[in-house]
Amino acid sequence: KQTKKKAKEEAEVEEKPVKQTKKKVKEEAEVEEKPVKQTKKKAKEEAEALKSEYEESMKQARDKANDILNTAQKSASQQSEEIIREANAQAVSIKAKAERDIEQERRKAVNEIKDEIGDMAMEIAGKVIGREINSSDHEKLIDDFINKVGEES
Repeated sequence: KQTKKKAKEEAEVEEKPVKQTKKKVKEEAEVEEKPVKQTKKKAKEEAEALKSEYEESMKQARDKANDILNTAQKSASQQSEEIIREANAQAVSIKAKAERDIEQERRKAVNEIKDEIGDMAMEIAGKVIGREINSSDHEKLIDDFINKVGEES
């Protein structure tokens, strides 16, 4: 019995330093592990913060791109409308000028015809005054006048 007891005591004595060393190593590992865990946690938080910052930057970039696109579309639409308004104004102006030119040419033609008729009337009156007209002469003068008007037009 004593040998068993003695062996047990000797084993316990031998185990104590091993247990103490094991405990010490475990405590040191825990002490060293704490900063590693803290560093890991801090790195993860920083990574999440960077990711969040990146996502916000990307959202802002998309929003800015959309704003630029919308502004460009509005500007193009306004320019298009302005070009159409200018073209319509030019068309109205050209039409009005053409109508004025046509009216002016019409008046000019009417005045030229009036001048020709007046010249012919003067010619006929001169012939009438120069001699007395009988009905055949009168008809001949009218026919000559009509033929002359037909030739000049």
